[in-house]
Amino acid sequence: MNRRNFLQTTATTTGGLLLGFHLSADEAAAQANGAELNAFISVTPDNMVTLQIHKSEMGQGVTTSISQILADEADIDWTKFRTEFPGVKPVYGAPMMGTYGSLSIRGSYASLRKTGAQARAMLMQAAATRWNVPVTQIRTENSTVINTANNARLTYGVLAADAARVPVPANPTLKTAAEFKLIGTSPKRLDSVMKSNGTAPFGMDYKMPGMLYAAVERCPVFEGKVKTFDATKAKAMAGVKDVFSIGHGVAVVATNTWAALQAKKAVTITWDEGPRAGNSTVNLRKMFADLAATPGQSAQNNGNVDTALAGAARKLEAVYEAPYLSHAPMEPLNATVLVTDAKVDIWVGTQIQTVARQAAAAATGLKEEAIDIHTLYLGGGFGRRGGEDYIHEAVEVAKHMKGTPIKTVWSREDDLQHDTYRPMSYTKFTAGLDAEGWPVALHARIVSPPFGQPGVQTEGIRDMKYAIPNFRCEQHSPDVGIPVSYWRSVGYSQNTPFMESFIDEMAAVTNKDPLEFRRKLLATQPRMLAVLNLAAEKAGWGKPLPAGRFRGIAVVNNIGSYNAQVAEVSVTGGKVRVHKIVCAVDCGVVVNPAIVVQQIESGIVYGLGPALKHGITLDKGRVTNTNFNSYDPTRIDETPQIEVHIIPSTANPGGAGEASTPATPPAVLNAVYAATKKRVRMLPATAASLA
Repeated sequence: MNRRNFLQTTATTTGGLLLGFHLSADEAAAQANGAELNAFISVTPDNMVTLQIHKSEMGQGVTTSISQILADEADIDWTKFRTEFPGVKPVYGAPMMGTYGSLSIRGSYASLRKTGAQARAMLMQAAATRWNVPVTQIRTENSTVINTANNARLTYGVLAADAARVPVPANPTLKTAAEFKLIGTSPKRLDSVMKSNGTAPFGMDYKMPGMLYAAVERCPVFEGKVKTFDATKAKAMAGVKDVFSIGHGVAVVATNTWAALQAKKAVTITWDEGPRAGNSTVNLRKMFADLAATPGQSAQNNGNVDTALAGAARKLEAVYEAPYLSHAPMEPLNATVLVTDAKVDIWVGTQIQTVARQAAAAATGLKEEAIDIHTLYLGGGFGRRGGEDYIHEAVEVAKHMKGTPIKTVWSREDDLQHDTYRPMSYTKFTAGLDAEGWPVALHARIVSPPFGQPGVQTEGIRDMKYAIPNFRCEQHSPDVGIPVSYWRSVGYSQNTPFMESFIDEMAAVTNKDPLEFRRKLLATQPRMLAVLNLAAEKAGWGKPLPAGRFRGIAVVNNIGSYNAQVAEVSVTGGKVRVHKIVCAVDCGVVVNPAIVVQQIESGIVYGLGPALKHGITLDKGRVTNTNFNSYDPTRIDETPQIEVHIIPSTANPGGAGEASTPATPPAVLNAVYAATKKRVRMLPATAASLA
C-alpha cells in the first residue's frame, strides 16, 4: 500500500486527519485503536485535536511552547486540544530524538510552523472542495473553517476525513508575525495544573500491576567490578524477591523501594576496585597542573601569539580551576522496564529517547524496533537524563526478571556518587597588553577530560568574541576514568567564568572600567554589545550603591543566544551574599516570553551553586559527597532578586534553557573582587578563599 492510499484508507476507516510523514500498516491499526501515531497533529470527528510533543518536558515549558507554535499556525482552538508524548520515530528527530543543547525551539521552530501550516492548508482545501469555492475565499479560526462569502462554518472535526485525502502541500503559506495570535504571548503553561495537583506522570510516580522494585549497589570506585558477594542476609529480609549481580554491581529486587534500598546495604560485597582506586582531587590537580605546563593540541590559532607576547608592554598570567560537578536533579534517576522474549517497554523520564532505545537494544540484543520508549515527565535533567547508563542498568535488571515489570530507583547518594559529571577543568591564561593597557595577545591552555562532541572542552574560550588580534587556545584531554557528560551549558559552564574573570583581570591591572573595557573589545559584535549595554543600564552601572555592596559584570554568547548579567553582592566575614542579578537576553524570536524569563531565572539559580557552594571531591577513587549536606544546592533564602530583560528580535530563535548559566559565576565573582580586591580563581568561592 502506498502512502497516499494508506492516508485515504485511514481517513475512511477512522474519520480523522493525521498529519505526519511515513506511516506503516501497524500504525494504521494503531490509529483505529486510538494509539499514538507518527504525526504532530491529529483531528478526530469530535473536533478533538491532539498535538504530539516530540521533546521531553523537564520544567522548561516545552509542552506549552511547542503547542503554541503548532496551534498558532494551524489555527487550533487553544482551549480545546490535548498533548501526548510519542514513541521514537525518525520524523521526531534525526539523528536523535531528544531534548538537549537547548534545541527544542531553535531546532524545530521552522519545521513545527510548517507542519501547522500544512494542516491548516489541507483543512482549508477540504472545505473549499466541499463548498465548491476557491480556497482564497476560506479562512480559519479556533479549529473552524469559515467561508468568508457567507460566513458558513465547518469544524476541523467535520472536515478531518476529507482533509486526509488532500495531498500534503510541500510549501504551505506561513503566517506573518503580524498574524500570530499565540507565538509571542504567554498563555498559562499547560503543565502547571498537573504539576500542582500531583497528576503529572513523572517516572517516580509510574506504577503498573505486578510491578516490583529494584536498587543496585555499585562499586564505589569507577570502573570497579564485583569480585564476590554474599546475599544471605539480604535475601532473608522482608519483601526481597531476588539478589543477583549485573554488569557493575549487585541488584536487589523487592516488593517496594524501601525494602530494595535497605536490602542492598545488607549484601556483603568484595570489590575489584580496578585501576582508578588511586584517584583523588589532590592528585588530579597536580596532574592537570603538570599538563598545563606543556604545549597542548591546538584548538584555535589566530595571528602570532608568541611574537605579540614578546613585544607586549605588560604580561598577565593566571590559572583558573573548577571541580567536577554533579547534575543533581531533584527527581532521582529511575526507569520502569518490562522485558519479554520479543519486546522491551520502558517508562522513563529521558532527555534522549533514541539513546534510551539504543541502550535497551545493547542490553537485550533485540532490534531497536522491538523497544518502545514511553516518555514521562522529568523532575529535572540538566544533561544527566540524556545518558544511557541508568537505562542500560534498569534493562539489565528487568532482563533477569523477564516477564515482570521492574522499577529501578536510585537514591540521592547513588546519584551524587555515580553521576556522569561535568569535568574538572584547569586553565592557564597568558595575556599581553600594549602601553595603553589593551590586549594584543591571549594564550589559553585548557586541561579537561574529553567528552561529547569535539570542541565542547574549549567552547567559551576557543570561540571568544573579543577583538584580540593574536589568540591561541590549546587543550589537553586526560582520560582519568571518571565518567563525564554534558552539564547545563556544557563547556561554557566553566570556560565562560574563566574567560570573563580573566577579562576583568586585564581591565583591573590597567585601571579600566570592566564595562568600558568590554565595550571596546566587542565593538564589532552588535548583539553581544546590546545585551551588555542593556544589562548595565538596567543595573545602574556606575551609579552609587548602598554601603557594602558592589557590582560585577559578565557576558556570553552560547546556544544561539546572547546574555549579559550584572551581579550585586556584599561580602561579610568571607560569606558572599548575592542581593540582585540583572540580566539582559537576546534569544531571537520569542515564542513564550514568560517561559523565557523562567528559564533565564532557572539558569541563574543553577549557576550560583558552582560559583559559591558546591563541587565534587574524590579520595581513594571515591566521591566523598553523599547528599545535599555535602553537595549543597542554592537554597530559596539564598536566591537573589532576579530581573530579566528580553531584547526584541526577529532573528532565528536561540536557546533559553542554558543561556544564562555561564555568565552567572563570573558576574558574581567579579563583584566579589570589587568588594574584596581578592580574585577567586578556584571555584567555588569559599570563606577560606576570601579570608
